[in-house]
Amino acid sequence: MEPFSADPRPMTSIHPSHDELTPGLVWLLASGTGLAVACLYYCQPMLGIVATDLGASTRSTGLVPTLTQLGYALGILLLAPLGDSYDRRRLILLKCTLLSAALVVASQAGALPWLLLASLGMGLCATLTQDLVPAAATLAPEHKRGQVIGLVMSGLLLGILLSRVVSGLVAAHWGWRAMFLLAALSIALLGLALAWRLPRFTPTTQLSYRALMASLGALWRQHPALRRAALAQGLQSVGFSAFWSTLALMLQGAPFKLGSDVAGLFGLAGAAGALAASWAGRHADQQGPERLTRLGTGLSAACFGLMGLGTLLPPGPQLALLALGAIGFDLGVQTSLVAHQAIVYSLDPAARSRITAILVVCMFIGMALGSSLGAVLLSTGGWVGVMLMSGLAALGGLAIRLGGKPG
Repeated sequence: MEPFSADPRPMTSIHPSHDELTPGLVWLLASGTGLAVACLYYCQPMLGIVATDLGASTRSTGLVPTLTQLGYALGILLLAPLGDSYDRRRLILLKCTLLSAALVVASQAGALPWLLLASLGMGLCATLTQDLVPAAATLAPEHKRGQVIGLVMSGLLLGILLSRVVSGLVAAHWGWRAMFLLAALSIALLGLALAWRLPRFTPTTQLSYRALMASLGALWRQHPALRRAALAQGLQSVGFSAFWSTLALMLQGAPFKLGSDVAGLFGLAGAAGALAASWAGRHADQQGPERLTRLGTGLSAACFGLMGLGTLLPPGPQLALLALGAIGFDLGVQTSLVAHQAIVYSLDPAARSRITAILVVCMFIGMALGSSLGAVLLSTGGWVGVMLMSGLAALGGLAIRLGGKPG
């Protein structure tokens, strides 16, 4: 009896030649993921300026990042799976066009409702990041897939970590509208470059949209390795989000009394950890990804524990330990993510877009939990409570990787 397949009507397709994945195209895909995902975070340092300019309350302006993230979550769930049933190149170029348009609308918003609508559109279309990653995995030869994924994911994480720094500087000198216009220009240029360099992709399934969405549950049940990867990375995301969502508030209080600009600079420390993703990808190719998943989750847990103990130190040494911890746990999160992607992308090449959707949705759930729990714990248990919860979540991910069969 043949094994159950999540797609009862698979297509026999010929993917683009691996020879088309030149180093230049890899860097273009990495840059594209960073530029696209950055659109989710540009607004965060500018909310105060936006509220003043539009005459809106701080509370209502806070809906801007909320709707952006909500749009991204909906886009991952509802749009990312389409990469298996349509030419991924056409989807990428369409999203580039719509994302650039949404950014222009945001830059010209004369009232908060228009900005909120544009923010929702930005979130939906920024999901092109999760079309670019499986595109890179499809183009890469098997013996270099981990390395290619690592390079592309470096671009994505750098986009997340550096976006707030860039938008804060641009908004301070030229205003928040200039930042959205600059972002729109970057996405438009990205679309032109991808139209020139990205090959066409043959769809891997003929499933209808309804069947395509129903197959997500079948893929979850069919692949234990996918469940382990999604749950372990989701737990890693809890600590990642808790740290970055509470860091600025912690630094503003005693004993530091530091401004938000210092918290933004910590993004540079985290970016240093992201640069090691290409190393993680090469290691996954050479020795297999399983060891890397354990290394990444274990490193994150250790860094959270050290940063929690750092509260016993004077302010100066504690800040230094926080910077080192940010480098360490970002390295751990990125290492395990690259390894998990190498694992899940090898499960079913015809379902890479749907597998990406499952993995990222679990990560997003973890990030949402981390943000909400981190805020509660910071107010009740202080920074130690946030680090304890983050460390326990990372240990949970390590336990998942240590248990069960490899993969």
